[in-house]
Order: sequence, then C-alpha cells, then structure tokens
Amino acid sequence: VKETGHILMVNYEDIKNLKVTAIEAERFLHDGGFDSTGRYFLVAANARNKLAVVDTKEDKLVALIDSEGNKPHPGRGANFVHPEFGPVWVTSHLGDEVISLIGTDPEKHPQQAWKVVQTLEGQGGGSLFVKTHPK
Repeated sequence: VKETGHILMVNYEDIKNLKVTAIEAERFLHDGGFDSTGRYFLVAANARNKLAVVDTKEDKLVALIDSEGNKPHPGRGANFVHPEFGPVWVTSHLGDEVISLIGTDPEKHPQQAWKVVQTLEGQGGGSLFVKTHPK
C-alpha cells in the first residue's frame, strides 16, 4: 500500500479464507523486484531513498537499506553474480547517476547480505531502470 509504507502479503492457498499479513516497511513504496532466488522482494521507497527487503517465505521485513543515491528506481531491478560479493540486485536512481549493488545471499555471503556492497557512477543525471543482458 504505497503511501502508507505497508506491504500486504496475501496467501491464496485457500481462496475462501485469504490470509493477509501486513508488513510495515517505509512510506512511498514505488516499484521493485525479486532477488535471483525468487524468495526476497526488494522494493524502493524512492521518496525516502530506501529499499525494503521482504522475505516472501517468512512474510516479514528483513532489512531497510539506505540506497546511497537519490530516488531509487529499480523497475524490477537486475540480478547478477558479482565476482567479489556474490549474488547482487541492482537499482539505478532517478535523482542522480548512482547505481547501487545490494548483496542478496544471506547464506553464503552473510557479511554482504542486504547492504549496498558497491556503487557505480552511471551516465547523466539519473536513470529509470537497470537490466542485465541475457546469455
């Protein structure tokens, strides 16, 4: 629920008895996408320069990250394996040229998980989306 900063997780297993879990995150949620495993959903609260990470298996907020840029705008984000930091999820920013790489592997790379592990300088004054090239 974008303006309230709440994420609603809806379990559709029993369509007549929906289970709805409200997760408090950060206000002005905008867009986001899943990490490479499909378990964690990362969503931008771009008016606050934050990223909320939700564990969709446990239905809970696992991190609220400072994006280290101005107005994160991931679209669905981009996933790839960084040679040093392992699996990462990437967002660009509308308000500046910062591209943030967030570590997404709490099991094999716990020291990098749910942190900005690297920032890159993009071209120009901002960017809408980041994508990876298919193999």
